[in-house]
Amino acid sequence: MRHNRTYFVFALLLVFTVVLFSTSCEKLDANKLKANYHFSKANQLFKDGKFRTAMTEYERTLKYNPDMMQAYRFLGESYKSLYKVGVDTPENQAVADKALEAFKKALDVEPDNKEIIFSLGDMYDKLKNFEEAEKLYLHILELEPGNMGNYYVVAEFYKRYAAENEELRAKAESMYLRRIELDPENPQGYAYVANYFENLAPAPEVYDQAAKYWDMRIALEPESPEAWLAKGVNRWSRSYRFQNLPAADRLKTAQEALQALEKANELDPEYPEPYSWLSVLYQSVLIKLEPDKEARYKAEADRAMERWNDMRKRAAERKKLEDELKKVG
Repeated sequence: MRHNRTYFVFALLLVFTVVLFSTSCEKLDANKLKANYHFSKANQLFKDGKFRTAMTEYERTLKYNPDMMQAYRFLGESYKSLYKVGVDTPENQAVADKALEAFKKALDVEPDNKEIIFSLGDMYDKLKNFEEAEKLYLHILELEPGNMGNYYVVAEFYKRYAAENEELRAKAESMYLRRIELDPENPQGYAYVANYFENLAPAPEVYDQAAKYWDMRIALEPESPEAWLAKGVNRWSRSYRFQNLPAADRLKTAQEALQALEKANELDPEYPEPYSWLSVLYQSVLIKLEPDKEARYKAEADRAMERWNDMRKRAAERKKLEDELKKVG
């Protein structure tokens, strides 16, 4: 009799446990469904640029699933989208604080997630908190030392702060060069570092350094009209911007620009940009440096501009025709 009673109590407890467990599972499943519903709704609002409404939906998502990392991340992105860089008001600072809080919670869930690290670093960057942003960007390099794109991201970060800081200019340059070391056959790396030098404080030697990397890019893709155009624009910039240099120096550089732009035209006669730059080169530099050739240079400039206008007109007509065909389709 006692044995039967013990068995009955045990069976009752087992049934209660199974019911409790089933109820908990159903509640968990229901919460997960609700979280997914609000997350999907929030994402659509985010895509539509309705960040304030999206924030409400991300917060509802987290109410039902507090461990959903992506909800924290995009909650942070929503606040970041509303943050106004350089506006020093309590309301704007509160938006920044909310963005930082959300990104940090996302990072707590996935501490090695590159996208979250970048988002948090970008937020610190917007706040001009160089030290915290730098730590996060360098951590990305630690996580993916073989990813070329990461070096470009960090280089661009340093570049934003490098105008008056020689140490940061050196750091930026080292990141661009590291990208080249990782993939020396990729012409894009040389373009990045050339553009970097051209955007530093203007000086003739800086443009010469950039030209060196344009030449390296050309060595890798000698049949690229874009590469020759970039070199031509570089040489024009040096000749035009530094009018205190000796005339012979400026003329030599202008002739290098002319050769590069003509090479771009030779490689692709239908490429419009070199024609516009040729016209600028003739009128802004060559005519002034060699006034005895003014009539010839003016005629060349007019021909180049006429060719450019003709190409632009044809391109507009093609686009109009393509748009009409799409409507018909």
